[in-house]
Amino acid sequence: YEGKLTKALAEPVEALLDSASEDTWPAIRKLLQRETKAAVSGLESAISTFELDEATEKELLLRLENHGRSVVESKAREEAARILIRMKDRFSTLFSRDADSMPRVWTGKEDIKAITKTARSASMKLLSTMAAIRLDEDGDNIDATLSLALVDAARPGTTDRSIQTLDPLASSSWERVPEERTLISPVQCKSLWRQFKAETEYTVTQAIAAQEANKRNNNWLPPPWALAAMAVLGFNEFMTLLRNPFYLAVMFVVFLVGKAFWVQLDIANEFRNGFLPALLSLSTKFVPTIMNILKRLADEGAAPAAPERQRETE
Repeated sequence: YEGKLTKALAEPVEALLDSASEDTWPAIRKLLQRETKAAVSGLESAISTFELDEATEKELLLRLENHGRSVVESKAREEAARILIRMKDRFSTLFSRDADSMPRVWTGKEDIKAITKTARSASMKLLSTMAAIRLDEDGDNIDATLSLALVDAARPGTTDRSIQTLDPLASSSWERVPEERTLISPVQCKSLWRQFKAETEYTVTQAIAAQEANKRNNNWLPPPWALAAMAVLGFNEFMTLLRNPFYLAVMFVVFLVGKAFWVQLDIANEFRNGFLPALLSLSTKFVPTIMNILKRLADEGAAPAAPERQRETE
């Protein structure tokens, strides 16, 4: 009967502890009561055929009841030893998947801060569930203590000095929880939470980086000067200029020469007298202007050579 009771309790208790909600331990107590009652009933029927005294019969039944409790406690201690892995798994599941259990795509619209808070709160709930054995209906404040010390204290808006100066986890035991029922002490919870946050921070950082990269890709626009060039030249011509910088140099030289002609010919002033007179005037001044510009260039090129010749003669 002990073997049957063990089989009836082990896997269901493990599943209930893995779910880790406010109803976990009430559900475990209900399961233990139901399965123990069934096992005790079967044992009573079996020993009724034997002529056992009442004390021996009660001892056998009590041993079976205690065995059921020991199975639950043993399973709880096993799960408490793997609490960090369980917390990281729960965080990863809630953070990386949406409400429909589909993988999240960080498009830039998601509130990573809120998602992180929800996932961490669920992991904290798991830690609270596994902190103590609750086979008796005695109340405790473990969940409130962990929430105050680990979740609320991390909020930037927390201004209560008592929260900042007093550490509710600076203790080796829980209030109203006997030592024999303690699975994870307050100090151990604090250490586990610090390690949990350190090992899950990379996941949050990667999500933020992916979201920022997605935003940059969606909001990419060329600089204003490139937009103006594409509007004037067209996209294909603009890309040709980018691929061939020599064309840009030629255009720059042409711009400088054109500006020099504009200034020398005083084109703006000529056209004030009318279109046809301006053309006639410019046609007569065009060749002399070219000769004048070339002469200036020749003079400027010869000017640096004169001092060098003087130094050589000296």
